[in-house]
This record gives sequence, structure tokens and C-alpha cells, in this order.
Amino acid sequence: MSCNHCGAEEQKKYKQRDTAEKKDLTTRLNRIEGQVRGIKAMVEEDRYCVDILTQVSAVQAALNSFNKELLARHIKSCVSEDIRLGNEEAVDELCELLKKLMK
Repeated sequence: MSCNHCGAEEQKKYKQRDTAEKKDLTTRLNRIEGQVRGIKAMVEEDRYCVDILTQVSAVQAALNSFNKELLARHIKSCVSEDIRLGNEEAVDELCELLKKLMK
């Protein structure tokens, strides 16, 4: 299953993203990566557990926000395009994805 933006190659699917979308997603991931490095530094500096846990919670929230943004973009582009093209398997794939995300 793929839309005009997604293609299959050796069991992998791809999506062409415009420059603005790539920049936004990459910026978010870079920020999260920096937060994780900060947590590592806190552990190395023997910082107080509560302070570290607070930062871990912030990273989890940032990842959840990233997931919500990417999921919305996926539904608005890939899934809606597949449905327009008559590929109802896109709905099944989305349902399976939501099950995984809601664990």
C-alpha cells in the first residue's frame, strides 16, 4: 500500500517531505536529542533523582508531541490519499498503528 508520496522498496515505505516539513520535524528531534544528552549529563554529575525524572518526563512529553504532529501529517497526506485512491488497507494500517501508539 502506498500513496503518491509513499513507495515500497524492499519492504520499506518512503514519503517525500517538503523542505519545511523536514525542517520542522528535524528541529523537534534535535531539541529532544539535546534534552536526552542533558539527562545523560545529569546522571554523570550525580544529580538528584527527582530532577532527572522531571527531565525524563519532559522528553517523553516532547516525543508524544512529535508523534502527534507526525501522525496528523500522515493522516492528512498518506492515509487520505490512499483512501481517495480506493486503498482501504490504509485504514487497517492506521488502526494497527494507533493500537501500537496507545500501549
